[in-house]
Amino acid sequence: MKKLLNTLYITSEDSYLSLDGENVVVLDKEKEVGRVPLHNLEGIVSFGYRGTSPALMGVCAERSISLCYLTPNGRFLARITGKVKGNVVLRKKQHAISINNSESLEVAKNCIIGKVHNARWVLERATRDHSMQIDVERVKKASIMLKDSMAMIQESVSKEQLRGYEGEAASVYFGVFNELILQQKKDFVFHGRNKRPPVDNVNAMLSFIYTLVTNNVASALETVGLDPYVGVLHTERPGRVSLALDLVEELRAVLADRFVLSLINKKIVSSKDFLKKENNAVLMKDDVRKRILAEWQNKKKEMLTHPYLKEKIEWGMVPYVQAMLLARYLRGDIDAYPPFLWK
Repeated sequence: MKKLLNTLYITSEDSYLSLDGENVVVLDKEKEVGRVPLHNLEGIVSFGYRGTSPALMGVCAERSISLCYLTPNGRFLARITGKVKGNVVLRKKQHAISINNSESLEVAKNCIIGKVHNARWVLERATRDHSMQIDVERVKKASIMLKDSMAMIQESVSKEQLRGYEGEAASVYFGVFNELILQQKKDFVFHGRNKRPPVDNVNAMLSFIYTLVTNNVASALETVGLDPYVGVLHTERPGRVSLALDLVEELRAVLADRFVLSLINKKIVSSKDFLKKENNAVLMKDDVRKRILAEWQNKKKEMLTHPYLKEKIEWGMVPYVQAMLLARYLRGDIDAYPPFLWK
C-alpha cells in the first residue's frame, strides 16, 4: 500500500478494500494492513482481483473518488467513477493542448529532455562502475554530446526540429550501447536499433521490454483519466497509444535498456534462448519470455527515490507518478510537466 499525492495504490493482489466510517480499510486475508481517511483521496488504484465492498464503492461514487482496477502485472481492467465532472475538464484540456502546437511542444520537449538526460546518465554510470571493461573515452564523448543536445532540444521551435534532435541523440546513445554489454559479447552484439522484425538477440529483448513499458504507461494514463491515444509528439493513428509513447521516451534508457543489459550481463539469458527465422527475424523462445517476465516483475518491485516527489517508491510505480504529474499540469496545479530525471 502506498499513498502518492492524493491517490492510494494497493499493490498486493490479495488485498480487499472496505469502508469503516470515513476510512478506506485495506484487508489482506481478513487482517487489516492499513487505513487511509477518505477526505485525503482523489483516487484509489488496485492491482488485484479480490475487489472492493459495495459500501466503499458507493461512497467513492458519491464523492467522485475514482476506483481503478488493474491486473497484478499492471494491465488496465476498468475504472469506476461517480458523476462525471473532473475527467471531462481534464480530457478537454488534453485535447486542446494536443492541437495547440506551442503548448504541446513544451510538454514534448520535457519528455525528450527526460529521455536524453536519462540516456546520458546510463552512460555516466557505466563509466563510473565499469571503467576497466569499457572504452571510457568513447562513452564519455557520447555523454558530452548528449549533454550538449539537451540545450538544443530546449530551444526547439517546432516538433519537426525536436524530432530531429531526438533522432540525433538516439543515434549517439545507441552508437556506444554495445560498450555496455560486458558479458556474452559474442552472442549479444549490438550494431544499432532495429525492429519490425528485430534481427538480433539484443533488439528482440529491447522490443519486448519497450512493449511492456508502453502497456504500463498506457494503463497509468487510464487510471488518472487521460486518453492514452491523444499525444503531444507521436503522431496519432487508429490503435496507437500516442501519449503513452510520449511518456515512454523518458523511461526507455533508464528502465528498459538497463533491464535488458542486466539480463545479459548477469547471464539470465543466453544465445540458446533465441531462434532465427529464414527472414533473419530473431524470436525469443517461450521459456525465456516467461523467465524475463518473472525478472521484470522483480525489477518493478525495486525501490528508488522519485526525483521530483523525493519519496521512495517502487520502479513499477514510476509510470503512475508521471501520469499523475501530467494530469496535474493539465489541470493547472503545477506550472510545467516535470519529466522523470534519473541520476
